[in-house]
Amino acid sequence: MLSVYPSDRAAAGLILAHGAGAGQRSSFMVEAARQLSARGVTVATFDFPYVAAGRKAPDKAPVLEAAWRSAVEAARDDEAFRGRPLVIGGKSMGGRMASHIAAQGLDGVSALVFLGYPLHPPGRPQQRRDAHLPAIAVPMLFVQGSRDQFGTAAEIRDLLPRLNPKAQLYEVADGDHSFKVRVKVTGKKPDAVLSDIFDRVAGFIRSVAPA
Repeated sequence: MLSVYPSDRAAAGLILAHGAGAGQRSSFMVEAARQLSARGVTVATFDFPYVAAGRKAPDKAPVLEAAWRSAVEAARDDEAFRGRPLVIGGKSMGGRMASHIAAQGLDGVSALVFLGYPLHPPGRPQQRRDAHLPAIAVPMLFVQGSRDQFGTAAEIRDLLPRLNPKAQLYEVADGDHSFKVRVKVTGKKPDAVLSDIFDRVAGFIRSVAPA
Protein backbone atom coordinates (compact mmCIF):
# COMPACT_ATOMS: atom_id res chain seq x y z
CA MET A 1 0.00 0.00 0.00
CA LEU A 2 1.26 3.44 -0.91
CA SER A 3 1.67 6.19 1.64
CA VAL A 4 1.29 9.48 -0.23
CA TYR A 5 2.72 12.81 0.87
CA PRO A 6 1.07 15.30 -1.52
CA SER A 7 2.30 18.72 -2.48
CA ASP A 8 -0.13 21.18 -4.06
CA ARG A 9 2.68 22.85 -5.99
CA ALA A 10 4.35 19.62 -7.08
CA ALA A 11 6.31 19.68 -10.31
CA ALA A 12 6.56 15.90 -10.28
CA GLY A 13 5.81 12.77 -8.33
CA LEU A 14 8.51 10.66 -6.68
CA ILE A 15 8.10 7.05 -5.58
CA LEU A 16 10.71 6.38 -2.92
CA ALA A 17 11.54 2.85 -1.77
CA HIS A 18 13.17 1.92 1.52
CA GLY A 19 16.49 0.17 2.11
CA ALA A 20 17.04 -3.40 3.22
CA GLY A 21 17.02 -2.79 6.96
CA ALA A 22 13.98 -0.60 7.53
CA GLY A 23 10.56 -0.04 5.99
CA GLN A 24 8.68 3.01 4.83
CA ARG A 25 7.89 4.04 8.43
CA SER A 26 11.56 4.42 9.36
CA SER A 27 12.59 7.86 10.53
CA PHE A 28 14.70 8.48 7.43
CA MET A 29 11.96 7.54 4.98
CA VAL A 30 9.32 9.62 6.74
CA GLU A 31 11.68 12.58 7.00
CA ALA A 32 12.65 12.30 3.34
CA ALA A 33 9.03 12.16 2.21
CA ARG A 34 8.00 15.11 4.35
CA GLN A 35 10.99 17.24 3.44
CA LEU A 36 10.62 16.63 -0.29
CA SER A 37 6.88 17.25 -0.15
CA ALA A 38 7.62 20.59 1.49
CA ARG A 39 9.96 21.34 -1.43
CA GLY A 40 7.29 20.83 -4.09
CA VAL A 41 7.50 17.10 -4.83
CA THR A 42 4.59 14.72 -4.28
CA VAL A 43 6.09 11.61 -2.68
CA ALA A 44 4.83 8.06 -2.27
CA THR A 45 6.48 5.32 -0.20
CA PHE A 46 5.70 1.62 0.14
CA ASP A 47 6.90 -1.52 1.89
CA PHE A 48 8.44 -4.48 0.10
CA PRO A 49 6.62 -7.78 0.81
CA TYR A 50 9.11 -9.03 3.39
CA VAL A 51 8.65 -5.92 5.51
CA ALA A 52 4.86 -6.05 5.18
CA ALA A 53 5.02 -9.67 6.36
CA GLY A 54 7.23 -8.82 9.33
CA ARG A 55 10.30 -10.64 8.03
CA LYS A 56 13.86 -9.31 8.29
CA ALA A 57 15.48 -10.97 5.28
CA PRO A 58 14.80 -9.16 1.99
CA ASP A 59 12.94 -10.94 -0.78
CA LYS A 60 14.75 -12.11 -3.90
CA ALA A 61 15.22 -9.58 -6.68
CA PRO A 62 12.27 -10.75 -8.85
CA VAL A 63 9.89 -10.27 -5.91
CA LEU A 64 11.30 -6.85 -5.12
CA GLU A 65 11.06 -5.84 -8.77
CA ALA A 66 7.45 -7.01 -8.96
CA ALA A 67 6.64 -4.96 -5.85
CA TRP A 68 8.23 -1.95 -7.50
CA ARG A 69 6.13 -2.36 -10.64
CA SER A 70 2.98 -2.67 -8.52
CA ALA A 71 3.90 0.56 -6.71
CA VAL A 72 4.35 2.36 -10.03
CA GLU A 73 0.95 1.16 -11.24
CA ALA A 74 -0.69 2.26 -7.98
CA ALA A 75 0.91 5.70 -8.16
CA ARG A 76 -0.23 6.21 -11.72
CA ASP A 77 -3.80 5.54 -10.57
CA ASP A 78 -3.48 7.95 -7.64
CA GLU A 79 -4.98 11.41 -8.16
CA ALA A 80 -1.97 13.07 -6.50
CA PHE A 81 0.32 11.68 -9.22
CA ARG A 82 -1.97 11.92 -12.21
CA GLY A 83 -0.65 14.15 -14.99
CA ARG A 84 2.72 14.71 -13.31
CA PRO A 85 6.12 13.43 -14.49
CA LEU A 86 7.18 10.36 -12.53
CA VAL A 87 10.55 9.89 -10.82
CA ILE A 88 11.52 6.68 -9.03
CA GLY A 89 14.31 5.81 -6.62
CA GLY A 90 15.08 5.03 -3.04
CA LYS A 91 17.46 4.43 -0.21
CA SER A 92 20.18 1.86 -0.88
CA MET A 93 18.49 -1.42 -1.95
CA GLY A 94 15.25 0.37 -2.79
CA GLY A 95 17.06 2.58 -5.26
CA ARG A 96 18.97 -0.35 -6.75
CA MET A 97 15.72 -2.21 -7.39
CA ALA A 98 14.30 0.93 -9.02
CA SER A 99 17.30 0.90 -11.35
CA HIS A 100 16.59 -2.75 -12.20
CA ILE A 101 13.08 -2.06 -13.46
CA ALA A 102 14.24 1.08 -15.28
CA ALA A 103 16.97 -0.89 -17.05
CA GLN A 104 14.44 -3.57 -17.98
CA GLY A 105 12.40 -1.01 -19.89
CA LEU A 106 9.84 0.71 -17.66
CA ASP A 107 7.98 3.31 -19.70
CA GLY A 108 6.98 6.73 -18.45
CA VAL A 109 9.78 7.34 -15.93
CA SER A 110 11.43 10.75 -16.20
CA ALA A 111 14.40 10.22 -13.86
CA LEU A 112 15.89 8.17 -11.02
CA VAL A 113 17.22 9.21 -7.60
CA PHE A 114 19.60 7.03 -5.60
CA LEU A 115 20.09 7.83 -1.92
CA GLY A 116 23.23 5.85 -1.20
CA TYR A 117 23.57 3.47 -4.15
CA PRO A 118 24.90 0.06 -2.97
CA LEU A 119 27.58 -0.34 -5.62
CA HIS A 120 29.07 -3.36 -3.86
CA PRO A 121 28.91 -5.13 -0.47
CA PRO A 122 31.15 -3.60 2.23
CA GLY A 123 34.71 -4.82 1.89
CA ARG A 124 34.01 -6.55 -1.45
CA PRO A 125 34.53 -3.91 -4.14
CA GLN A 126 34.94 -6.60 -6.79
CA GLN A 127 31.28 -7.65 -6.42
CA ARG A 128 29.89 -4.83 -8.48
CA ARG A 129 26.18 -4.10 -8.90
CA ASP A 130 26.39 -1.74 -11.86
CA ALA A 131 26.28 -3.90 -15.01
CA HIS A 132 22.71 -2.83 -15.80
CA LEU A 133 23.12 0.90 -15.18
CA PRO A 134 24.43 1.81 -18.68
CA ALA A 135 21.08 0.59 -20.08
CA ILE A 136 19.23 3.44 -18.33
CA ALA A 137 18.69 6.41 -20.66
CA VAL A 138 16.93 8.88 -18.34
CA PRO A 139 18.66 11.31 -15.94
CA MET A 140 20.00 9.81 -12.71
CA LEU A 141 21.11 11.49 -9.49
CA PHE A 142 23.44 9.60 -7.16
CA VAL A 143 23.56 11.02 -3.64
CA GLN A 144 26.62 9.32 -2.18
CA GLY A 145 28.71 9.74 0.94
CA SER A 146 32.47 10.04 0.61
CA ARG A 147 32.86 7.35 3.32
CA ASP A 148 30.09 5.01 2.13
CA GLN A 149 31.25 1.41 2.65
CA PHE A 150 28.85 0.25 -0.07
CA GLY A 151 30.61 2.48 -2.60
CA THR A 152 32.17 5.86 -2.05
CA ALA A 153 31.34 9.02 -3.94
CA ALA A 154 34.73 8.64 -5.64
CA GLU A 155 33.72 5.20 -6.91
CA ILE A 156 30.46 6.57 -8.26
CA ARG A 157 32.37 9.41 -9.92
CA ASP A 158 34.58 6.85 -11.66
CA LEU A 159 31.42 5.06 -12.84
CA LEU A 160 29.75 8.11 -14.40
CA PRO A 161 31.65 8.04 -17.74
CA ARG A 162 30.08 4.63 -18.43
CA LEU A 163 26.56 5.96 -17.89
CA ASN A 164 24.40 8.25 -19.97
CA PRO A 165 25.56 11.89 -19.94
CA LYS A 166 22.54 12.92 -17.84
CA ALA A 167 23.80 11.01 -14.79
CA GLN A 168 24.90 13.24 -11.90
CA LEU A 169 26.61 12.87 -8.53
CA TYR A 170 25.96 14.82 -5.35
CA GLU A 171 28.72 14.00 -2.88
CA VAL A 172 27.95 14.12 0.82
CA ALA A 173 31.31 15.16 2.23
CA ASP A 174 32.41 12.76 5.00
CA GLY A 175 29.05 10.97 4.77
CA ASP A 176 28.64 7.26 5.42
CA HIS A 177 25.93 5.01 3.93
CA SER A 178 23.32 6.67 6.16
CA PHE A 179 24.68 10.16 5.36
CA LYS A 180 26.02 10.55 8.88
CA VAL A 181 29.01 12.88 9.06
CA ARG A 182 31.51 13.69 11.77
CA VAL A 183 30.68 17.13 13.13
CA LYS A 184 34.30 17.72 14.13
CA VAL A 185 35.36 17.09 10.54
CA THR A 186 32.62 18.91 8.63
CA GLY A 187 31.28 21.42 11.14
CA LYS A 188 27.79 20.43 10.01
CA LYS A 189 24.98 18.96 12.09
CA PRO A 190 22.86 16.03 10.84
CA ASP A 191 19.79 18.16 10.13
CA ALA A 192 21.83 20.52 7.96
CA VAL A 193 23.31 17.62 6.00
CA LEU A 194 19.88 16.16 5.29
CA SER A 195 18.47 19.56 4.40
CA ASP A 196 21.20 20.04 1.81
CA ILE A 197 20.49 16.58 0.39
CA PHE A 198 16.77 17.21 0.05
CA ASP A 199 17.42 20.62 -1.51
CA ARG A 200 19.61 18.93 -4.12
CA VAL A 201 17.13 16.13 -4.81
CA ALA A 202 14.20 18.54 -5.18
CA GLY A 203 16.27 20.77 -7.46
CA PHE A 204 17.24 17.81 -9.62
CA ILE A 205 13.63 16.69 -9.93
CA ARG A 206 12.50 20.18 -10.92
CA SER A 207 15.27 20.36 -13.54
CA VAL A 208 14.42 17.07 -15.23
CA ALA A 209 10.64 17.10 -14.77
CA PRO A 210 9.45 20.71 -15.01
CA ALA A 211 5.81 21.48 -14.37
